[in-house]
Amino acid sequence: MRKLIVIGGGAAGMMAAAAAARKECRVLLLEKNEKLGKKLYITGKGRCNLTNRCEVEELLQAVCTNRKFLYSAFYGFTAEDAIAFFEGHGLRLKTERGNRVFPASDHAADVIRTLAEAMKENQVEVRLNTEVAGLLTGTEPDQEKPRVLGVRLKDGSIERGDAVLIATGGLSYPSTGSTGDGYRFAREAGHRVKPCSPSLVPLEVQEEWVRELQGLSLKNVEVRIEDEKKERYRGFGEMMFTHFGVTGPLILTASAKIQEALLDGPLRMSIDLKPALSFEQLDQRILREFDEGKNRQFKNVLGSLFPAKLIPVMIRRSRIPPDKPVHEISREERHGLASLTKGFSLTVSALRGYNEAVVTRGGVDVREVDPSTMESKKIRNLYFAGEVLDLDALTGGFNLQIAWATGYAAGNGFREKGGDYEF
Repeated sequence: MRKLIVIGGGAAGMMAAAAAARKECRVLLLEKNEKLGKKLYITGKGRCNLTNRCEVEELLQAVCTNRKFLYSAFYGFTAEDAIAFFEGHGLRLKTERGNRVFPASDHAADVIRTLAEAMKENQVEVRLNTEVAGLLTGTEPDQEKPRVLGVRLKDGSIERGDAVLIATGGLSYPSTGSTGDGYRFAREAGHRVKPCSPSLVPLEVQEEWVRELQGLSLKNVEVRIEDEKKERYRGFGEMMFTHFGVTGPLILTASAKIQEALLDGPLRMSIDLKPALSFEQLDQRILREFDEGKNRQFKNVLGSLFPAKLIPVMIRRSRIPPDKPVHEISREERHGLASLTKGFSLTVSALRGYNEAVVTRGGVDVREVDPSTMESKKIRNLYFAGEVLDLDALTGGFNLQIAWATGYAAGNGFREKGGDYEF
C-alpha cells in the first residue's frame, strides 16, 4: 500500500489527507501542535468563513498573486465542491452577505471536527505533537531527478513514505505554529521561495490623534488610498480605528493592494464618511442641521451627522471654534466641514506584522510546481498545498478556498498517480 506523509494539520493538510486516503492509499498526517487546525480556530473571528459561494471566474478575480496557476485547482475543486464536501459530512452551512459561507453554528471548531471525521472515515493516521526536522531525498540510478523518501523527525527518528506533502502554512499568526518550516523544507529540496510579507493586515497611520478614535467602527464608508502619482485602492464597506491606525474588512483588502506602493513611502488615505451623498447634497444636509439649531453652539449640532467619538476630532480638524454659534458659521466654514466629511484624511505609514496578518504573501515559487497535481517539478513525489505556496487572495473566504482546492489537487494527484515507489 502506497504511503503519503502530510506535514501540517491545517486546512490544506487535512483536505489533502482526506482526498488522498482512498483506493488503498495510506496517509500519515504529522502535526507539531497539540491539536489540529489551530489557525482555523481563529479564522473569521472564530466563525471560519470557509469559502465564497461564487463562480470560478469570480474566485480567480479575488486572487492577488499567481491567479493563472489556480485555474486547474479551482475548476477541479470549486466553491460548490467545498460546500458539498462539508455538507456531505454533516456540517450545516449558511451564506451571508458577499457570498461568504460560514458554518451555521458560527463555530470554527465544527469545521475542524468535520475535517477530522472525514480523515477518520478514510483511516488517516494523525500524530499530534510531532515536529518534522527535514525531508529525506535520494536519486535512483536510472533517474536524473531526485525523489522524496520520507521525513526526519525532531526526535531523531525517520518516517519513510512514498510521497510527502508540505502543508505547513506560512508565517501569519505564528502563535498557531505557522513559523515558516515549509519554506525551509522547500529550500533544502532545491526550491525557490519568493520573499514573504504579511497580507490582509491592519495599517498603521502617522496621526497621533487616531488613538482618540480607538474602537470606533464605521459602516458604509468609502476608502481611497493613493500615492503622489495615482490611486492605489478604492473600496466600500466597514472599517475600524485602533490605537495604531485602522483595521476591518475594507482595510485588510486595501493592505493586499498597496504593499508595493508603500515600499516607496507613506500613502494618503481618504475616507468618505457620507459616500451616498454628493458634496452638494451633504452641504444641504449640514445647512438643514444648522438651520434647525441656529442658536446652538457648533459642538452641539453634530450629533446626527457623526458618531459621538468622532465629533471632537471633526471639530478640531474643521477649525471651527466649538463654541461658535451656528448662525455665525460662514459658508466657507460649512463647505470646509463638508469637504472634511467627504475626505477625512490619514497618512498610512506601514503594514502591521505577521502576528495580525490573515495570510502570507510570497512562498514556494509556483513555477516549480505542477498546477494540476501540486507536485514538485524538481523532486519526484514531493507535493505542496495551501499558504506555503506563493498564493494569496482577498478576504471573503477566498484564501481558504485556495487551501481546499490545492489540498484536494495534491491529495488527489498522489492518489491517482498509481504505481509503487518503494526505494
